[in-house]
Amino acid sequence: MQAEGVRNVDDAARLVQSSALTHIKVGLSDIDGVMRGKYLRKEKFLSALNSGLAFCDVVFGWDVEDQLYDNGRYTGWHTAYPDAQMRIDPATCRRLPLEKGYGGEDMLLFLADFTGPAAEVCPRQLLQRVIQRAEDMGYDPYAALEYEFFMFQETPQSAREKGYRDLRTWTPGNFGYSMLRSTVNSDFYRQLLELSECMNMPIEGLHTETGPGVLEAALAVDRAAAAADKGFLFKTFTKALAQQNGLMATFMAKWSHHHSGQSGHIHLSLRDRTTGKSAFLDPAQPHGIGATQSAFVAGLQRYLPEFMAMYAPTINSYSRLVPGFWAPLDATWGVENRTTALRVIPGSDKSQRVELRIGAADANPYLALAAALASGLRGIEEQLRAEAPVTGNAYEQQFPDQLKLPTTLWEAAQRLKQSEAARACFGDLFVDHYAATREWEERMFRRHVTDWELARYFEII
Repeated sequence: MQAEGVRNVDDAARLVQSSALTHIKVGLSDIDGVMRGKYLRKEKFLSALNSGLAFCDVVFGWDVEDQLYDNGRYTGWHTAYPDAQMRIDPATCRRLPLEKGYGGEDMLLFLADFTGPAAEVCPRQLLQRVIQRAEDMGYDPYAALEYEFFMFQETPQSAREKGYRDLRTWTPGNFGYSMLRSTVNSDFYRQLLELSECMNMPIEGLHTETGPGVLEAALAVDRAAAAADKGFLFKTFTKALAQQNGLMATFMAKWSHHHSGQSGHIHLSLRDRTTGKSAFLDPAQPHGIGATQSAFVAGLQRYLPEFMAMYAPTINSYSRLVPGFWAPLDATWGVENRTTALRVIPGSDKSQRVELRIGAADANPYLALAAALASGLRGIEEQLRAEAPVTGNAYEQQFPDQLKLPTTLWEAAQRLKQSEAARACFGDLFVDHYAATREWEERMFRRHVTDWELARYFEII
């Protein structure tokens, strides 16, 4: 729940004024879904609640290593990296039990959005615009995010000193759904579960996955905007909690070619704003798939190849998309089929939904959710019809070329840039800026020689 029931500016102001904290923490999402932010002195924070604050727009002008893009038009040396306006969202208030302030009081954390021109490239604002579109169409979108992540007995320093080789995983071997592992390591599990409850990002299910030191956490369903916030917070503070325990957690898509990749699945549903009932469920139809859900799935399928860069945003994302590793390779769908990109899950009024299985854990939750929701809504608007559902193993079947997904980040960026649907859904400024950042990422990769190249070519070629 929100800290002390904060819902609006007045609630937030009362809480902060009564607090012994001298400073308040404010966080935001950059283009990669990395949380950036700062401490604000109490008086400054209270002023910003009402009038907003300025924040350097360089957070949209650099990559994950703070290297400045040389190909962006939104911001750069040509604009001199000016301040952009931001607003604090009081309803995102949370206590941060990992950090104590004055007098031992848990730190207060708020999320913020960019306003004005910067809102066009702000991931959280992009999702808000897509949600508004859903509401205008008569739907309330709901979502739940699932994350897989590997844990290591390493520190940021030790991992760097080892060159990210021979890292010691938290636990050895494969042991999915292990009760032994969760009991032996129950102290960390307890801390993570309690942290998630305290920060209003509750975990519905937590278990070991197949692989050394890998966990999977399914976050509870909520309205789409809140679900994205919870995914954003969960990734950030799971890593913080791990490091406070002398461990490391990684959400990169695939850290080793010896092991499966790490997914970031999205469960989506729509509810009718008038009746409050599921807009997907039609009990008279096979598997309960009503006309709205069918068109929504068709939209997801149709635009998945064009929006792929928003689901798979890094070079590493595409290392996960190989046959036999639980990652779909085509824009396919099926009923309760985990080999397809889209899995329709039949159920009750509360549980009828579709799961997007293509995304990796490295995706920005705001952008991935915006892409998925916008695709489905466009399918409804255009009254699209999906291809026939896949039965059996999708990895062993052939599909039409239009269902093929991009296999590299560069290809995905070009598909996004050329997509009329993307520009209609997200705006030219966002599409051009985001595609440029993905092209930059590909260029940075091409400057480097990989271990695979050395092992393959050094002696023999």
